[in-house]
Amino acid sequence: MPSRRALLAGGLAVAAAGPRPARSDVEPLRLRRGIALWPWFSLTTEFPAPRTDYAWPPFQADRPVPSRSDLRQLAALGFDFARLPLDPGPFVAFTGARRSELLGDLSSAIDAVLANGMRVLVNVQANAATHHYTPDAFYGSDRAPLFQPYRDLIVDLARLCARKGADRVALEPVNEPPQACGALAWNRVQASLLTAARTAAPSLTLVATGACGSLVDGLTALDPASLRTFAPLLYTFHFYEPYLFSHQGATWLTEEPFYRWLNAVPWPGTHGSLKETLAAVRAHMDANPAVPQAEKTRDLAVIEAKLREYFAAEPGPAYIARAMAPVSTWADLYGIPPAALLMGEFGALRTDARFTAARAPDRAAYIRDVREAAERAGFGWSFWNLFDGLGLMSDAHVVDPGLVAALGLRR
Repeated sequence: MPSRRALLAGGLAVAAAGPRPARSDVEPLRLRRGIALWPWFSLTTEFPAPRTDYAWPPFQADRPVPSRSDLRQLAALGFDFARLPLDPGPFVAFTGARRSELLGDLSSAIDAVLANGMRVLVNVQANAATHHYTPDAFYGSDRAPLFQPYRDLIVDLARLCARKGADRVALEPVNEPPQACGALAWNRVQASLLTAARTAAPSLTLVATGACGSLVDGLTALDPASLRTFAPLLYTFHFYEPYLFSHQGATWLTEEPFYRWLNAVPWPGTHGSLKETLAAVRAHMDANPAVPQAEKTRDLAVIEAKLREYFAAEPGPAYIARAMAPVSTWADLYGIPPAALLMGEFGALRTDARFTAARAPDRAAYIRDVREAAERAGFGWSFWNLFDGLGLMSDAHVVDPGLVAALGLRR
């Protein structure tokens, strides 16, 4: 995961073309309890390099998509908004009638959520796993090769969201910026995108974030002084601390492959032991003969060192509160009300047919502690995710009752 380090916030370079004036006294859209609907407009059919296009339709037909019944159930459980992640690649790659069709599909999805009484936060998420339409190519800087078409897409999305009603829909132009915390390059990118969106939609609630993957350190390195011109505005951060718990069992973290073996990491830390967790890790390794023993030995040494630190820290509710506290301190410093803060993602990987990860009671306890910390601070939140290994629902569209309780929802 990105390194966490304290950096001084850089000055915000605002684009030369200022936004259309927004009323600073208008409150942003109130988003309290949400859930991400990934991968409704994600998981693409991009052709491999050297091609830079997609098959049609561009989204995988077998990806899990919420049904109208699912959306009704989410509203009945007490979610008041849905965060709708969108891979910008197909929307940039296709033009003319096909681009219009994609925007029409997105419009229909927004309508389906709104019809059940929930609000919508459209969130643009470039896919780092692709080879062409990547976060760096789209918004690594304001001179990135695909930045201008990305900015044009933000304009189209802002207009679409505004047509649905500024009292029901908001727009988050970028998910988890790749730049370092406090990077001037991100400040320029964000200012340009917010300028474009605000000019296109004067009353729409927009969402700003810090760099380095929207971590707490990224938000607190952000100087919001020049962002006030983009009101109504929400500020978002993502929270997965400690990663040793939330990302145990993650097979996609190839730069830190030891995560694939982690399992039975307890929450809170006092509800287990180093000996017990290491035994579970070794058993998981022994069950996979395909990985060379040298790799396992290397990973086990890293795991043991990190687990010693984990148990020594005795992570639990107090740990979560301390890790989230800088957000409140930052907001107080700049006079930003807690209701304008959104914990845009949090969650933990579960053990299922695909992953050996957190145990169900530990996962529920962690999610409850993170959710309660955000609520005590006055922040809204959005759980990641509806489907997949971090999901609220199984592949059979069955809701996990333990997570419903952990999220403080109606059962």
